Amino acid sequence: MPSDATPDLSTVIGANLPYLRRYARALTGSQSTGDAFAAATLEAILEDQSIFQTTNNAKVALFHAFHLVWASAGAPLGEADNRLSQKAQDHMAHLTPNTREALLLHAIEGFTHEEIGAIMQIDTNEASELVHIAQREMADAVAGRIMIIEDEAIIAMDISAIVKEMGHSITGIARTRTEAVALASREKPDLILADIQLADNSSGIDAVNDIMAQFDDVPVIFITAFPERLLTGQKHEPAFLITKPYHEDQVRSAVSQAMFFASTETLIA
Repeated sequence: MPSDATPDLSTVIGANLPYLRRYARALTGSQSTGDAFAAATLEAILEDQSIFQTTNNAKVALFHAFHLVWASAGAPLGEADNRLSQKAQDHMAHLTPNTREALLLHAIEGFTHEEIGAIMQIDTNEASELVHIAQREMADAVAGRIMIIEDEAIIAMDISAIVKEMGHSITGIARTRTEAVALASREKPDLILADIQLADNSSGIDAVNDIMAQFDDVPVIFITAFPERLLTGQKHEPAFLITKPYHEDQVRSAVSQAMFFASTETLIA
């Protein structure tokens, strides 16, 4: 921030930047494109900080600034770099306009319908309806086999119940890196939900990368109490990252999107 920016504003932007990047990454389907728009947002704020005077909620103002930049550019997607990316973008073309943004803001970033209205400059009722439309369209689009990598039995059972209720099947639950690789070898999943810290102190990230060595087209959602380990600003960040403790809507949203958009980005250790 420039020297005339208040320390409080700089601190708030710094604290929320990883989450803005997460939103931009999922919204565009591309880490590089998402980061480019996040950077453009910061540049716009450097030139004009007045947007932060319109609300007492600095996080809402930051995301509103991003939305203005994103919308003014025509809400573009990242360039498709493989067959699955192109398939995901083809699916995206059939969604009702503005629903994806509203759903991400609500279910992944935790904004209320009122805050979404402020970010997108629409009324609260319209924001609520956009979220519901997105949930219906994505949940109805695909069903598949989901693998869970989670060492806490209660959490694993809860996630399993949510996923089954959505119409998906569970290939199994793995508690360690070794179990995860063996499970994936027996039956290839259509989606992986993974914690990053497992029972034997092994890494869910390593487990996912081992599985990716076998199958390079499986989307992954990380569910973790340590999001800072993944939102580092480096390459190969996950498209979908849910922070513990999570809400059921967050899991539903991420699963629907990952299946619908066939996201394949994961981490390289």
